[in-house]
Amino acid sequence: MKSEVIVKQRSSVKTLTKIAVLSAIATLLMLVDIPLWFAPNFYQLDFSEVPVLIGTFALGPIAGITIEFMKILLNFVLNGTDTGGIGELANFIVGCSFIVPAGLIYRNKKSVKNALIGMIVGTFMLATVGSLLNYYVLLPVYATIYGAPIDAFVGMGNALNKNIVDLKTLVLYAVVPFNLLKGIAVAAITLLVYKRISPILHK
Repeated sequence: MKSEVIVKQRSSVKTLTKIAVLSAIATLLMLVDIPLWFAPNFYQLDFSEVPVLIGTFALGPIAGITIEFMKILLNFVLNGTDTGGIGELANFIVGCSFIVPAGLIYRNKKSVKNALIGMIVGTFMLATVGSLLNYYVLLPVYATIYGAPIDAFVGMGNALNKNIVDLKTLVLYAVVPFNLLKGIAVAAITLLVYKRISPILHK
């Protein structure tokens, strides 16, 4: 009985260590932003969801949510916030909308096919939740905080795409493609590296 308790404790410590390492990697990747040609410069691509998704597949959805939370928290500590924490909360929700469906589908049956299905569903959820949060929460909050009208953000989008003429078209032509591209890019990288990394995470 005592040996079983020791084994469980060691397993918990190992899991927490893996979560900590993946959270640190995700935080570092979050610092590297890539501007995109079709969206205003406050939408920049990063690959911080890659270690989060890898952790979700290897350790389960709860671990993935924990890694996502730690990533946001560490970034908050390192860089502070311009939105009173609202932007960070929204990023957490958007990240979870991607990794949780993917993790749940993959956990049901661990196969490449289920991983692909999970990431497709996760990407769809990422685009949907990200668009709704931008439309109803993030862009209005940014407009209030920076003392700029929504039209200022629309104008930044219009300079890149003449089809962007209001908040709805800003979301449609900038936010939706941004989140779809992010989901596809993260999924592709995860597929390339997961098999090489998973044996280490499962030890």
